[in-house]
Amino acid sequence: MATYDSPGEYIDHHLGHWVVGDPDSFWSFHMDTMIFSVLLGAIFFFVFYAAARKATSGTPGNLQNFIETLVDFVDAQVKDSYHGTNRLIGPIALTIFIWVFLMNVVKLIPYDLFPWLVSFLGVEYLRINPTSDINATAGVALGVFVMIFYFGIRGKGFGGFGKEFLTAPFAAESIVMKILLAPINLFFKTVEEVVKPFSLAMRLFGNMYAGGLIFTLIAISPWYMQWALGFGWSLFKLLVIVLQAFVFMALSIVYLSMAEEEH
Repeated sequence: MATYDSPGEYIDHHLGHWVVGDPDSFWSFHMDTMIFSVLLGAIFFFVFYAAARKATSGTPGNLQNFIETLVDFVDAQVKDSYHGTNRLIGPIALTIFIWVFLMNVVKLIPYDLFPWLVSFLGVEYLRINPTSDINATAGVALGVFVMIFYFGIRGKGFGGFGKEFLTAPFAAESIVMKILLAPINLFFKTVEEVVKPFSLAMRLFGNMYAGGLIFTLIAISPWYMQWALGFGWSLFKLLVIVLQAFVFMALSIVYLSMAEEEH
């Protein structure tokens, strides 16, 4: 286990990433974020694939019961919030919810365990919680952003979707007013669309980063306080972890539904 000269050094170390490339340039990679994002996505895929392969119409096992409960829960949210016709929305919502939840929940693993294990391999920094990295949350949010355009163009056509950028939110009857309001509508509509992925990414990142920082502060507190503080904060954080995954999924469903709806 590495030793630290001060609490500040410990905090700086545990908020660092395993970076490949020049950390000060754009072309650098947070390898820990990439590895754990892919790993958790693979775990999600194989668990659900195994459940689907073993699914039965008879008496279901515990895994099938659990998966069906999750699917029913997500399906209910889709039915309540989505008013379009794209059948992909259910799998998309389920993937977002489970993947974001898994990337959040690994925060509850003992904080120093994985950094200590990889230190024997010469890796100095490691953060196993991808959603504490703005790159991960922004990546998922940009995926939703691309789907917003896909759903909008699919539902209204390229012309119909593009027309909204010139005619909403301020509508007009006369040709002259439509022309005059077009630049204003374009500005407001562009801001409205850009804010969607930005808000998704920053909300999730802010909550997860703050939670990790508090875990770090608990880790440098006196040993006789760590268990009580850590246990209490972990229970509260578990609620936040589930809530943030749900909010990310719910907002994504709403945004995709709005993209298909006529305004």
